[in-house]
Amino acid sequence: MITPASEALVRDHTIYACVMGSRAFGLATEDSDTDRRGVFLAPTPLFWRFEKPPTHVDGPADEQFSWELERFCELALRANPNVLECLHSPLVEHVDAVGRELLSLRGAFLSRRAHLTFVRYASGQHRKLEADVRQYGQPRWKHAMHLLRLLASGRDLLRTGELTIDVGAARDDLLAVRRGEIPWQEIARRMTRLAEENDAAVVSSPLPAEPDRARVEDFLIRTRRASARAADPR
Repeated sequence: MITPASEALVRDHTIYACVMGSRAFGLATEDSDTDRRGVFLAPTPLFWRFEKPPTHVDGPADEQFSWELERFCELALRANPNVLECLHSPLVEHVDAVGRELLSLRGAFLSRRAHLTFVRYASGQHRKLEADVRQYGQPRWKHAMHLLRLLASGRDLLRTGELTIDVGAARDDLLAVRRGEIPWQEIARRMTRLAEENDAAVVSSPLPAEPDRARVEDFLIRTRRASARAADPR
């Protein structure tokens, strides 16, 4: 449940906000929700108390979720797929000076760790879809669509060193999956092939083995210091 304090953090201290989900992926239909994601910078003095500011806030609007900057950076350094994609949304709704610096660090977060996180996440979701097929006779088609999209996105990231989340020319085919027009056996075969292509791509990927943690940490420290000075300008 959102509190007035956490709502104020999102309202007053958001440094970056974007639209994610189907609208950012180029897969929106008439009934698509608008999923909003953001990053807020909790004022440094809040960390001097016993009760720390939240690492994330769910809300206050429907389909809205925000991370505190440090938590966001931690997850991005670990190559969390959802967080990395948030940094690359083509639908930016708000960005201030700190947010622009965060966006300038997008490359610092990227590494071959993405191979493990993208494929591992996809593997877990694949098992859930197979369980749905066994229980209900069919998968959740929307989830199947997004899983194919994620695997293709991860493969292309490993191949090129760049993360592009808009599906482009793959839109029609992916929407056919969502409508249940492609048999599950074919979808499962495509997922297996895409996972194998991820495995092959990591071998010669232009991405570094590890993200540039020092560069990100320097940004976080400078940002925290600037926030502390703003709170006590003496």
